[in-house]
Amino acid sequence: MALTRRTTGLTALALGTALLGTGGPAGAQPTADEIMARAHLAMFYPGEDMRARVTMRLVSRDGKERLRELTMTRRDVQEGGEQRYFIYFHRPPDVRDMTFLVWKYPGKDDDRWLYVPALKLVRRIAANDKRSSFAGSDFSYEDISGREPEEDTHKLVREERVGERAAWVVESTPKDASSVDFSRKLSWVDSATALPLKEEYYDRRGELARVFTAEEVREVQGLWTVTKRLMKNVQTGHSTQAVLADVRYNLKLAPDLFSERALRAPPAELVR
Repeated sequence: MALTRRTTGLTALALGTALLGTGGPAGAQPTADEIMARAHLAMFYPGEDMRARVTMRLVSRDGKERLRELTMTRRDVQEGGEQRYFIYFHRPPDVRDMTFLVWKYPGKDDDRWLYVPALKLVRRIAANDKRSSFAGSDFSYEDISGREPEEDTHKLVREERVGERAAWVVESTPKDASSVDFSRKLSWVDSATALPLKEEYYDRRGELARVFTAEEVREVQGLWTVTKRLMKNVQTGHSTQAVLADVRYNLKLAPDLFSERALRAPPAELVR
């Protein structure tokens, strides 16, 4: 399988380097930094923009379920760089019309806003809240828009298969341990699509805390996409499955759609 994406300028050069290793002959072993940079692009930057209907299924240890249905929209300001995210909740009734906006800036803290319709309040989410639960799920705010690879130190541990897919296993350690709630992360990155197939997060005591699994990977408009994602908190037994449907790329979404005023009155392009 080939990685298909539109690339320009330095991003294209960086991706090409990641695919070929350190600029040597094709097939050369990429470094851990290159693998994680490539995985970040594949997971969070496919297409110029994107919209998908997402169903989140939250399951407690005793099997009780809750559902969240939302529309997630993304626009790249610069490929591999600044982005905008907008999330609109359709159901259940207690979160209907709740909206979430992210202005993502590589190299510095993102701006995040949450609109709570019951309170008619727009709340700014502090930078130190990025590891907090997103809408009561096992995904954090940071999981939604992605963690910058440059925030961690990476080491290639081994290569192994995940099902039928060959994967690189990379260990990532936060450079600023005080800014996150995990001490290290192991990532299984598909060597063909660059998508993360599995991630294990270990807490500050070194014990396994959360596990991410790419349960379904599909090609959409020539772009490989994780359409079914599972995050499980192995310490509490709680899990969240996110299923993406009606995924569309390259919609030519206008820049001014992703604004603070859209939080209270979202344009139709962001909620359909």
